[in-house]
Amino acid sequence: MSRIANNPIPVPEKVEVTISANNICVKGPLGELNQELKGEVKIENNDSVLTFSPTVESKHAKAMSGTLRALVNNMIIGVSTGFERKLTLIGVGYKASAQGNKINLELGFSHSISHELPEGVTAQTPSQTEIILKSSNKQTVGQVAAEIRAYRPPEPYKGKGVRYSDEQVVIKESKKQ
Repeated sequence: MSRIANNPIPVPEKVEVTISANNICVKGPLGELNQELKGEVKIENNDSVLTFSPTVESKHAKAMSGTLRALVNNMIIGVSTGFERKLTLIGVGYKASAQGNKINLELGFSHSISHELPEGVTAQTPSQTEIILKSSNKQTVGQVAAEIRAYRPPEPYKGKGVRYSDEQVVIKESKKQ
């Protein structure tokens, strides 16, 4: 069984945590995030330190206390420092440009792709082959990065496509005759 819920979370000075009966709200300099609570986990705020414990002694309650602790920790990190995900475009003629809340991609298709960004996510393109996505919500940043990568995932023979900057693509050997 996971012991993640046993680790307390220190709350930074610039972050405010509000716990109600069925909701937890975290406010910080980069925004505000909410998480719905179930009755199986009890959260205590003692001197800017959050502790999590299951209210019922069951396997599911213990698992949910660890899950909720990880979600709240990501919320606190998100509203204080934020999350970012970097994507790299590899291929001849592959380009990206950010315009407001859209990213225009040219990935070797006969048409360009315009990807709409959800609220709270910003995109930067320091060069034509790099995309940096930023947000206070870790799940949203990861989901947007996965959607952009899905347009042209890296292929295994030449490695062309959209990949995460820290992704290692294993290149296959070409066919022998």
